[in-house]
Amino acid sequence: MENTSARNYPGAALHPAYFAPGAVSFSEFLGQAAPDLLPGRRPLPEVPVTGAVTHGTTIVAATFKGGVLLAGDRRATQGNVIAQRDIEKVFVTDDYSAVGIAGVAGLAVELVRLFAVELEHYEKIEGVSLSLDGKANKLGTMVRGNLDAAMMGLAVLPLFVGYDPDAADPERAARIVSYDITGSRADEHQGYHAIGSGSVFAKAALKKKFDPAADADTAVRTAVEALYDAADDDTATGGPDLTRRIYPMVVTITAEAGATKWSEEATKAVAEAVVQGRMANPGG
Repeated sequence: MENTSARNYPGAALHPAYFAPGAVSFSEFLGQAAPDLLPGRRPLPEVPVTGAVTHGTTIVAATFKGGVLLAGDRRATQGNVIAQRDIEKVFVTDDYSAVGIAGVAGLAVELVRLFAVELEHYEKIEGVSLSLDGKANKLGTMVRGNLDAAMMGLAVLPLFVGYDPDAADPERAARIVSYDITGSRADEHQGYHAIGSGSVFAKAALKKKFDPAADADTAVRTAVEALYDAADDDTATGGPDLTRRIYPMVVTITAEAGATKWSEEATKAVAEAVVQGRMANPGG
């Protein structure tokens, strides 16, 4: 990999920003040391992008008693073609937060990875984690930084979930936050939400089956049911693929366990149970 700091400052091993005190934000530091690496600083296409870019699709989130979950299907598309069957669209970003992505897959994954580094950098500099609101606001700022690209057809839309173990009211500790392409955030107080091309169908399923008093296992089953319904009506959403052993991705967050990515064996058991149930009752 090219040494960006040496390229910009011949004879210097490191950019002066490495020795300047204070930079709490890793993105701000990167803007000084290597601004060309920031997603928002990339050259834009001259005309809007059409269907030649890989897109991620449906993500669902829901609260449950003592926590919150995030789940996503595994399909990515290019227009009407399946580009990838096993893409990862759900990411643990720190001990008590996770992000799911919809939109242009490459840019979205890059944004989430930068966000995770941002949270880790803040914690190392300050000695404490960024607050839950701070995390949500920071992600919104990063989405806003991609606005020019979004207007050219390269939109990135994350779905953020987090849990505040120090919340005064444990009933309000779990949070779900959605964004538009301008980075404007919306706190989803109904306890569930979905984004992506299959979100209309997933939200309809969640609306009927969501139970805020459910335990984690029941909530995950409801989320996978919602993804199944989305795949049933949206060609860009992939359902559980038992033949290829491709199952939805699930992350749960609780005060005790923090953010936990479910194993393939655990999601397989849920997916197989959902498929078996739909064989007896296709409508769920």
